[in-house]
Amino acid sequence: MTYRIKGIAPDPFRKYFGLSEAELAAQGVIRKTVDEYPGYPDRITMQDMQIGDVALLLNYEHLAVDTPYRSRHAIYVKDGADQVYDAIGTVPDVMKRRILALRGIDQQGCIIEADLAEGDGIEASILRLFENPAIHYIHAHYAQRGCFSGVIERA
Repeated sequence: MTYRIKGIAPDPFRKYFGLSEAELAAQGVIRKTVDEYPGYPDRITMQDMQIGDVALLLNYEHLAVDTPYRSRHAIYVKDGADQVYDAIGTVPDVMKRRILALRGIDQQGCIIEADLAEGDGIEASILRLFENPAIHYIHAHYAQRGCFSGVIERA
């Protein structure tokens, strides 16, 4: 049994790339220049952005299900990012650097099991959650701020 982690496709964010501060603000998006590393996790490339990169802070609906668990929250994407992270059996460093809340979600979109994990313990938690056949996929969130990190699927 293994798993797949994939970054968010850049398509929904392209409309923001290169916009002025005023244009972004009109759409509820904030531009930030990265001033610390690590500190700004890009959800497309699944990497921490480098100092000087341009980050867009925006609201993203990561669990668009018609249940009480429907959810949206703030995320960062790198302005202009287009290389989607996609790996099987590998937890990216951007996740390993932070404590994750792993939420096992069933086919109806309900959280049925959850775990906290960090560093090298993340993979063991993913595999343990996937032992439950009712878990359809896992949503990972950065535990401190609650921000969506990414989707983990069975592979």
